[in-house]
Amino acid sequence: MVARTICRTAVTLTALLVTSCGHAQRSRVSAAEQATYTNPILFSDYSDPDVVRDGKRYVLVASTFSFVPGLPILVSPDLVHWTILTHALQRVDLAPQYDMNDGDRYGGGVWAPAIRKHAGRFYIFFPTPEEGIFMVSAARLSGPWTKPVAVLAGPKLEDPCPFWDDDGKAYLVHSRTGAGPLILHRMSPDATHVLDAGKEIVNDPVHLKTLEGPKLYKRNGWYYIFAPFGGVSTGKQVTLRSRSIDGPYESQISLQQGTSNINGPHQGGWVTTPDGKDYFVHFQSRGAHGRIVHLEPMRWENDWPVMGTATIDPMAPRPGQPVQSAPVPVPVARAAKITVQTSDEFASTALGPQWEWNHNPVKDAWSLSEHRGYLRLHALPSASLFAARNTLTQQMQSESLVFTARLELTGLQPGTHAGLGIFEQKASGIEITDGGQASYRLAYFHVERAKRGTVTQLGDDAAAHVARHIQALLLRVTVRGDRVRYSFSADEGKSFQELGPETPIDFSWWKGARPALFAYSESDGSATPGYLDVDSVHVDPIP
Repeated sequence: MVARTICRTAVTLTALLVTSCGHAQRSRVSAAEQATYTNPILFSDYSDPDVVRDGKRYVLVASTFSFVPGLPILVSPDLVHWTILTHALQRVDLAPQYDMNDGDRYGGGVWAPAIRKHAGRFYIFFPTPEEGIFMVSAARLSGPWTKPVAVLAGPKLEDPCPFWDDDGKAYLVHSRTGAGPLILHRMSPDATHVLDAGKEIVNDPVHLKTLEGPKLYKRNGWYYIFAPFGGVSTGKQVTLRSRSIDGPYESQISLQQGTSNINGPHQGGWVTTPDGKDYFVHFQSRGAHGRIVHLEPMRWENDWPVMGTATIDPMAPRPGQPVQSAPVPVPVARAAKITVQTSDEFASTALGPQWEWNHNPVKDAWSLSEHRGYLRLHALPSASLFAARNTLTQQMQSESLVFTARLELTGLQPGTHAGLGIFEQKASGIEITDGGQASYRLAYFHVERAKRGTVTQLGDDAAAHVARHIQALLLRVTVRGDRVRYSFSADEGKSFQELGPETPIDFSWWKGARPALFAYSESDGSATPGYLDVDSVHVDPIP
């Protein structure tokens, strides 16, 4: 217990210093009046965001691909400061590959969602590129959420958005993988299934190439579709409008990069404050960190939305460009203390909402109760980290950070691989193995998973040994932009020794790179598999 206390004191000193300089969400609101915010509002990979207002709070959902639980639900009092409430999808039970049987679903799984509240109930629609378009619903954001219902089954469907019209009729608009065209269906009012084969309402591959991510709204008798086109890193936002939901639709560009350094800007959603102010939330592609979230002021001129900083002249349309900063939409006292969860002492009976597994986890192979105050990861058989189940990850919440995990090693067995890494298609990190009777072996790794599943080594290994009597180690990854360095401490955080070179990290599987805890075994399951006990994780942003 003394050792754990010393460790926690050591690794939290940095957190205290950093917190006094700025916080991980980089929302940078003045302490006195919370007068302005600076984009991005979330320096984290909440890709394909959609947003709605529920009373005085705002709700954001995002895609999660193969990571589980899926569909994080974030809430905010002011559209700037966010925290994770829960996940709407606890497992993805749509194919055996989500359990890593007969393959995997890296890059597949839960794509761009849309959230709406209708008749007192919340609905989230999401596609999976192999299986179809699904819906989950709940009476409360905290759940319980229903199991996924297949609203439209079949492959190569993407980016759905539901819509209930004033006459009670329900609709579903979506795209296809490859981005376009936009297709409209009549839908049952309970949102459980479509009522027809669908109709193309927008298809313009010349002027609106790679059109995707549609969000359908109605205002002043106009039907609007907000959608990005032109690609994730270089595209623009277009607004389409029509007096009839079936079209034809006219279009106008509403947001593009312009002279700003915010590339894209891409897919998002429109929300209105209680006092009638409009905002547009969207993502920006930011390399290894994935798709991070921006907030744009929005207003209306001649029934066209004006996003960002510029005005729109109907005779000579000039799209807006993203803002660097703007007044906080709804100044709320104490809102600056709201942040997305990161660090964890594993003292709860449930995992914190910041954690997501690489695929559906094996329920009996992890525990928060077998060793109270620790997360225990049992080492399941695997040929590599990429094929290993129960790899536990979380998104980075700032551009630069220090992620430190305290690991107890007494459960390791011969053949066990355990440690801390950055999980992506070119994964890197430090793994701990049994180094023989007198020591544990620590090895830096940098490996790539090729498209056909083969694993190749990138660069040279580096290794170190620590004595067997040392029963706990601190492993650390320091992230600075798109480069990381790894280090370890065998003296409870008094000193750290670097292991391996500075390593690049990348965007892969449609997701940003993310820190990960892992334990797997080389054995076929017949030998004692071993386990890893994780005492704590501390995440300290670097201002």
